[in-house]
Amino acid sequence: MQDRTNLIRKIHESKYKITYVSSGGGTNAISWLLKVPGASNTILETYVPYSKKSMDLFLNKKPDHYCSLNTCLSMSANAYKKSLQIEPNTRTKYLVGIAVTASLATTYKKIGDHKFFIVLQTHSYTKTISCILEKNKRSREEEEELITEYVLCLIAEACSIKNNYPEHQENVDIETISAEKSWRKLLNNEINYVSSDKATPELIFPGSFNPLHDGHLKMREMAEKRTGMRATFEICAKNADKPPLTFYEIKRTLDQFDNNDSWVMTSAGRFSEKAEMFPNSVFIIGADTLTRILEEKFYLNRRDMLNQLDLFNSHNINFLVFGRKIMNKFISLDSVTIPEHIAKRFSGFGEEIFRDDISSTLIRKEQE
Repeated sequence: MQDRTNLIRKIHESKYKITYVSSGGGTNAISWLLKVPGASNTILETYVPYSKKSMDLFLNKKPDHYCSLNTCLSMSANAYKKSLQIEPNTRTKYLVGIAVTASLATTYKKIGDHKFFIVLQTHSYTKTISCILEKNKRSREEEEELITEYVLCLIAEACSIKNNYPEHQENVDIETISAEKSWRKLLNNEINYVSSDKATPELIFPGSFNPLHDGHLKMREMAEKRTGMRATFEICAKNADKPPLTFYEIKRTLDQFDNNDSWVMTSAGRFSEKAEMFPNSVFIIGADTLTRILEEKFYLNRRDMLNQLDLFNSHNINFLVFGRKIMNKFISLDSVTIPEHIAKRFSGFGEEIFRDDISSTLIRKEQE
């Protein structure tokens, strides 16, 4: 215990500042960090979104699974974002976001695995730890203790303090993804976008592509045939109302594309921002995206919405709309009411020409 106290004291004596989020496990580490004197030098905020609704509010989205690496990545990205917001005058190299999500032993017999995920996010790298624990081998307290050791080791490592990871029999996946210089510039608002080639995109296909699937490829093919342009996949790395992408997610997304694919990564979360960034472009979208573009709740008021939509006219932006299944109902362009002043900007493919109900969400749920 004395060794742990000394380790935490060294962490508190460093220049690093941390936002810590945990759900389902990892709260013992918060207790340890706070009870050693000097915590106010290090801990900016701790947050425990324990209920599903609390997690939804924290992430501003409903995750596919509440205990998964994907959810932990989003948690850590939000934690790092909060560190930036709380300490805007601190050099980003000293700011850290760390997240834990776990499913541990409890008062009843669990059907699923006992497992935990830890993600640490900094200005220059993302580090992930994933582990499935052997059931009935440890008590809840012992599982919590193992997580605490990993959390403190990760934080110490981020603070350039040497320490050893705990030893145990289960396999542990540990991965570090370092940011490319261009990614860091994009997230720091030093550049507008990063792209696979020097050509300015003209036919742009925005999406998370998590994962890229056959439906996306068919949409690209049909859009290219319709326009005679080369399509470019667009990934938004930083969104105003959702967690930014971690470097792990950026690499995972870009690794799906081959050398013949064109892609661009931006921080333009709204289509009004995309319009200003890429004037005279055609965007490939699904009908579900179109309905969100036209939802007044995403704007200050209706006047603000109409003014922003008018940027499609002033920047000569057009859209190719593919039908999508929404709440068990297929929605196409003809099903959506578009304000008259931009209606001519939209053309689409009917259900008889294209329908593909592949869902990235369902694919992710099956993979996890």
